[in-house]
Amino acid sequence: MGEMSQQQQPKPANEQVTVIGADTKIKGEMFFEKSAKILGQFEGKITAKGEVQISAGAMCRAAVEAERVTVDGAVAGPIHARERLTLTSNAQVQGDLTAGTLVVAEGASFVGHCQVGPKAQAIMKNADARRVTQEAELKPNTAENAFRPPWQPEGAESTSAA
Repeated sequence: MGEMSQQQQPKPANEQVTVIGADTKIKGEMFFEKSAKILGQFEGKITAKGEVQISAGAMCRAAVEAERVTVDGAVAGPIHARERLTLTSNAQVQGDLTAGTLVVAEGASFVGHCQVGPKAQAIMKNADARRVTQEAELKPNTAENAFRPPWQPEGAESTSAA
């Protein structure tokens, strides 16, 4: 009998979950070292090393990336779950999904493209690498020097007719 009571104890204290309250509205980028539970409204980007739970009544206009993602509210934006993505019967998702495993309950609403399985994880890693490379390539180019030939020194006027 003592063993049963140990099994029914709450999660250990080392499983930290940050809760964003129902009366909270946030815009920006959030990063969670562990897990997060969203009850309110968020707009931007959510990244977590653990699990992200979008609870019933929550509204996220955001890109969500985590090991595990559970949607019980509304999400407008791409979701990347490296391990598992769960859409409950209340879930309303508009955006592309990439997940190692996908669980969809009857009644869930989803509009977008979906990539699931080990190949999807490889695609996600490649896409992340491409995005970082593209961002690095775009930063040095400005409107002033975007069309400057490599042999033309910086600041030199082009000889094209006005």
